[in-house]
Amino acid sequence: MSAHGLFVTGTDTGVGKTRVAVALIHALRARGLRVAAMKPVSAGSAPDELNEDVVALMQAANVDADARDVNPYAFAEAIAPHIAAESLGARIELDVIAAAYARLAAIADVVVVEGAGGWRVPLNEHEDMADLALRLGLPVVLVVGLRLGCLNHALLTAESIALRRVPWAG
Repeated sequence: MSAHGLFVTGTDTGVGKTRVAVALIHALRARGLRVAAMKPVSAGSAPDELNEDVVALMQAANVDADARDVNPYAFAEAIAPHIAAESLGARIELDVIAAAYARLAAIADVVVVEGAGGWRVPLNEHEDMADLALRLGLPVVLVVGLRLGCLNHALLTAESIALRRVPWAG
């Protein structure tokens, strides 16, 4: 699957992925494009409420999309996605995310997809965020938190992205 879009990942959680994704959405909108946003997996929201990152992305986007496509997997507990899913007896499936992405791509010129946590955060017992980026066929934007240890994290993440032969966007 390949479409016009970007996959925003980070070296870690809390590094500014949402801020960068929102900025990218605004920049693409300024070019006159119809932009959809996606946060395939979120963790840390009150019951029956959208995660704050999902809300920010949806507010930035100019394509009216179903929240279930924007955020197919939402977990209340702010823990690793695969653990959150497992605690509920669920499993995060790349096919479900890819189908939601395809629906978004069909109504937008560009889809900005924000990962959860870092590049290699597990989604289930065999797949992680890197596998998701590969499945969606999107170039990666790497966000690095500016703090002690960031050069090591950035270099290790960039090396992993390169080894997977995922195209770079920035």
